[in-house]
Amino acid sequence: MLRAARAIAAAAALAIAAGAHAGYPERPITLVVPYAPGGAADALARLLAQHMGTRLNASIVVENRPGASGTIGESYVAKAAPDGYTMLYDATPYSINPHLFAEMPYKRTALQPLSLVSLAPNILIVKADSPYKDVQALIAQAKAHPGKINFASGGSGTVQRLASELFRQKLSLDMVHVPYKSGGPAITDVMTGQVDFMFSTVAASSPLVDAGRLRALAISSPQRAPRLPDVPTVAETVIPGYEVYEWNGVFLPTGVPDVVAKKLHDALVQVLQQDDVRKRFNDLGAEPVGSTAEAFAEYLKKEDAKWAEVVQRGNIRLD
Repeated sequence: MLRAARAIAAAAALAIAAGAHAGYPERPITLVVPYAPGGAADALARLLAQHMGTRLNASIVVENRPGASGTIGESYVAKAAPDGYTMLYDATPYSINPHLFAEMPYKRTALQPLSLVSLAPNILIVKADSPYKDVQALIAQAKAHPGKINFASGGSGTVQRLASELFRQKLSLDMVHVPYKSGGPAITDVMTGQVDFMFSTVAASSPLVDAGRLRALAISSPQRAPRLPDVPTVAETVIPGYEVYEWNGVFLPTGVPDVVAKKLHDALVQVLQQDDVRKRFNDLGAEPVGSTAEAFAEYLKKEDAKWAEVVQRGNIRLD
């Protein structure tokens, strides 16, 4: 009897909550991107916002709040009202920052995962006429000449750096990191031979590989990428189990009503199933996902543990 009464009460509460938010959304929604305009995350966020807005019959405005490896934008959303009118479109630095910063400007519990949006592997690239014809040749040179091989990245807290560091640690290699202010200049110096190699995004590097200006030695996903089917994976060649992705995902301020979160989640997942959206993601080197909030939370736990170990073992500090 008591159990039945509780079930009825819970159902009534849910119905009341649904009714209270039946008109959602009633005003524009802000999707915060904590990185500068023009990058892959920004491009995908704008595509997602456009199509989600159509499905929700609302305007979703992308707002860039870059700085401090993404923590400025993250902090802004973490402190926003949990009413469903502010969302965060974040990426892998979210999982790296807590291990690089002595203190985070917000509590991680102030953000709740909504969905994993996409996964994009990195490519290990060298200049087009490099003496390294495959990843094994690069490793052999690094072992024969400790401290002489260098690798570039767009900064110490980037996935590019951490992918190379995981590669270095797993193979016990002595190599030198050369940080840049962004990925573009780093790729340029790989092309000219100023730096030996780097891990770079498919979106940024594959056109240069196709044009014969770079050589791709390996890819960081567990399986070969459809975009580069002839490029072997790091896992199949030298490090079994090696896996690095630049992921994108959407978060909400913790406490958004369930009925509102469900509306946003359903719209997001439906958008990621559209053929035109999937094609655009694939063109940018990303695999669209669309997950449950619970699956995204589990994925984040694994990412957190992986990067915590890499940062600690490598004694990595911000530039």
